[in-house]
Amino acid sequence: MTGVLEKILASKRAEVARLGPPNTTLPRRGGVDVRASLRTKNSLALILEIKKRSPSAGQLSTALSVGERGCAYARGGAAMVSVLCDAPFFGGSWDDLAEARGALDADGLSTSLLAKEFILDPKQLDHARAYGADAVLVIVRIAPDRVRTLVEEALKRELEPLVEVANEDELRAALDAGARVVGVNARDLDTLEMDSVRAARVLAAIPDDVVAVHLSGLRRPEDVTSLAATRADAALIGEVLMREDDPTDLLKRMKAAADFYLPVGE
Repeated sequence: MTGVLEKILASKRAEVARLGPPNTTLPRRGGVDVRASLRTKNSLALILEIKKRSPSAGQLSTALSVGERGCAYARGGAAMVSVLCDAPFFGGSWDDLAEARGALDADGLSTSLLAKEFILDPKQLDHARAYGADAVLVIVRIAPDRVRTLVEEALKRELEPLVEVANEDELRAALDAGARVVGVNARDLDTLEMDSVRAARVLAAIPDDVVAVHLSGLRRPEDVTSLAATRADAALIGEVLMREDDPTDLLKRMKAAADFYLPVGE
């Protein structure tokens, strides 16, 4: 690994080394079936992401609070809300996760919540669980020898691991580790370059009994419509909505595009 990813991981290793136990524990939510929410009939499920900045996009909108944006996404049809928890590179925190959870609960919204973090140690899973997540990101690229352990430890904490891969070798590692939800990142974490052809190829190789998620690169409703006709069950949309101070209109068009595709014969 080189470049941005190695800088992120060096920072994360230092952070994990000093990470203590969570200082809060939110009540466990019942009735949240993450996999079912990401596999809906005749629709591409949308995972909508909250991040304040990123190495590739720079500064993004903070006109809405984390809680306000999370509720706007849920009311707009998000199957899941993803919250960045890394501070140095993405401007996030575990407190952001808790804020999103609190706002969703206060509005009676049952939308599932993903803790998007660079998970290297089960201590981070304890924080994801304590601060209100229903699911957690596990990235094969950054911990190839610990994927099985992290998947098993997440499930022990009643967290659904969304296991991120970039190529066929990483997909095999995710499946061997017992992943039930696999996300294919169209962006290479080392170079930050997009490769939609590679992503499409890897998505097509995901077994039918595993939830398939497309990660990164969707910018227009037309992109969503095209993806909805593929193997993907769900897709993550982040930066394009995070550039909008009020995402309502664009989200409405994205959701309409996600619901547009109907399989032949339906």
